[in-house]
Amino acid sequence: MDVTTILLLLLVGSIATYLSGDKLASKVALVFSLGALAMSLYLLNLLHLGTNISFIGSWIDNPKVALAFKADGLSMAMVLLTTSLTPLIIFSSFANSFANSKNFYALVLFMSFAMTGTFLAADGLLYYIFWELALIPIYFIALLWGNGDAEERKKAVLKFFIYTLGGSLFMLIAFAYLYSKAGSFLLEDLYKLDLSESEQCWIFFAFFLAYAIKIPIIPFHTWQAKVYQKAPTVGTMLLSGIMLKMGLYSVIRWQLPIAPDAAKTYMPILIGLSIAGVIYGSIVALRQKDLKKLLAYSSLAHVGLIAAGCYTLTLDGLSGGVSQMIAHGFVIVGLFFAAEIIFRRYETNKIADLGGIRTLTPRFTSMFMILVLASVALPGTFNFVGEFTVLYSLSQVNLWFAVLGGTTIILGAYYMLKMFQDVMLGETNTKIFADLTGNEAIIFVVIIGFLLFFGLYPKPIVDLVTPSLKEILEVINK
Repeated sequence: MDVTTILLLLLVGSIATYLSGDKLASKVALVFSLGALAMSLYLLNLLHLGTNISFIGSWIDNPKVALAFKADGLSMAMVLLTTSLTPLIIFSSFANSFANSKNFYALVLFMSFAMTGTFLAADGLLYYIFWELALIPIYFIALLWGNGDAEERKKAVLKFFIYTLGGSLFMLIAFAYLYSKAGSFLLEDLYKLDLSESEQCWIFFAFFLAYAIKIPIIPFHTWQAKVYQKAPTVGTMLLSGIMLKMGLYSVIRWQLPIAPDAAKTYMPILIGLSIAGVIYGSIVALRQKDLKKLLAYSSLAHVGLIAAGCYTLTLDGLSGGVSQMIAHGFVIVGLFFAAEIIFRRYETNKIADLGGIRTLTPRFTSMFMILVLASVALPGTFNFVGEFTVLYSLSQVNLWFAVLGGTTIILGAYYMLKMFQDVMLGETNTKIFADLTGNEAIIFVVIIGFLLFFGLYPKPIVDLVTPSLKEILEVINK
């Protein structure tokens, strides 16, 4: 048994969800997503036992393209992030009603299939296909089931699609050139290439355009806030919780090892851009009047710090970056779910229209507060582990990088706590705010339990990804 089983489960689940009809679609999608999670955990156990769960088979002879899926600690960590968040995201939507729900949930599972394939692919062209496939479902999810004015939504989604597709074309050109040098798209063959300094430079920045748009890193971020705001919350969770991690993962797996000399040469610029995103995202978040847009810019700040850690080319930076990817995925899904619960009760995301919720719903207030504290990296939460390790790696490169990167903690604490005050505290709201339902409470408990458990005991995740990261660093420093 190998990792293709997870892909087959998600793909078959997408088809079965579509065929099940609108009434059963959400439940069928949830069952298949839980099945994918169970299979991921089973295969992880096999990996720990030393079983080879990777897969490689021939596919196309000319050009030479292989069905190659690499299952190591790094890829399995990202697969587990995907298969853990997908059922939570689907379950969180049960209180919503969607027109043509069979199409909606089928697209959610297909997107999960494509993202999982991106994390596992070990052939450049196969990886590119999965990368592009993940774009199609989120385009339709945001366009057809999004919020607000239809024309504004169309513009925002089209801009996102064109930006992402345009950046990806540069990556495809880079793969075509690499194939001409290696005669293969296989990851291990691309790692062995001895590229000149100028070749590495062009390859590096071709990849950078694709990844910087997806992550996003400023100045390639302009699509993000509008799409996060206009997409349905399920779409926003998929984008922020999982999809942007495709870019960060790809920096580690593809960009740095294939063009290591260019990465070392441009390290200060790349870290500088990433930290600029931290400061910019935090400052803009302070000015937001819409809850979802505030969380979008908060996400921009946090992923900027993760990218900075990855570009340090140190084990601490890569390890902290991966830990923070996983922690950020859970906490941002929890925060957007909190925003969705508020919208269900009050039908608004405007912060000025909220306030006084604390006295009406103590359970929701407590869980929302824990997520806010996790977001600002309170010690004892998994976010603290990732951010501290990344900041330490930045200090190894240059102390000022760590000082500037640390503003995400100070500014983040300010705008997140101020948001909590404005939304939850103050005078009692005259509107009725029902406390959490059983389903809503389960989602919060799972997310918070994960963040607290691995905040206190991060060793399993760190031990899982460290061998893979060491191998990648050996390629970078060869």
